[in-house]
Amino acid sequence: MSNAPAGRNASAGAKFAPWLARWQLEPDGAPIATATGALLPVLRGTKPAMLKLFLDEEEKTGATLLGWWAGDGAAFVIEADDGAILMERACGYRSLSEMSAAGRDDAATDILCTVAAALHRKRPLPPPDNLVPLEMRFRALFARASDFGGILPACAGHARDLLQSQTDIRPLHGDLHHANVLDFGSRGFQAIDPKGLLGERDFDLANIFCNPDLADPALRIARDPVTFEHRLGQIARQARLDPERLLRWIAAWGGLSATWFMQDEDPRADIPLEIAGLALARIEGPLAP
Repeated sequence: MSNAPAGRNASAGAKFAPWLARWQLEPDGAPIATATGALLPVLRGTKPAMLKLFLDEEEKTGATLLGWWAGDGAAFVIEADDGAILMERACGYRSLSEMSAAGRDDAATDILCTVAAALHRKRPLPPPDNLVPLEMRFRALFARASDFGGILPACAGHARDLLQSQTDIRPLHGDLHHANVLDFGSRGFQAIDPKGLLGERDFDLANIFCNPDLADPALRIARDPVTFEHRLGQIARQARLDPERLLRWIAAWGGLSATWFMQDEDPRADIPLEIAGLALARIEGPLAP
């Protein structure tokens, strides 16, 4: 039985009722609203799960990719239709952000690389045909780099060159970082909330570098030059990437992320800008000891 109060169950049931009935689910917590949908912790029998409703194409594409991964490196999809998915729920207590903040950033980075390797594995079935080409992801940076100025034109230049010379093209998570890789107990850490992209594998690893600072701007883990340099070596070795090309992807991704924040007048733009600046400086020469 659910431990959620009756009033909460009734409120949740009104919004999620069609899927609660169809998939024989019981609410097991408060609904979580997002910009593109909503989530509800549920029980199916005695097993915890997460019901996710989505409204836009990006969420639908991500859900399709999540199903294609079939629980290998990502949350397992139990049920799916055009407007919702039911997936296993992360019930473990470990947090990669807390791990990094507690001085164990090496361990958190190792887990992120392990999850990325699972997601990028070649599989017998062809990938979904609705994945978004990585080039489309960078439209905002290309459109606004000159308007916002600063280092963004340099970031855009690296992005253009990289996108025109992509290798090792795979289905990509598109937003792989500490808050999107959760503890699934006996199944270990698994990814959630993919964006459903198709492009060079390095891009997914570049996403790691702005976090966990973006989730908690009071932290200065990702922006510490020593940590940045250490992560660069660790990720390049573990993921078998060229460090110089990875640096260029970090600059490109930092520029894109900053552009999105700047368009929304969000002060967190300073975080990816600082990360992109570290990457650009490192491209020009080694960081000072």
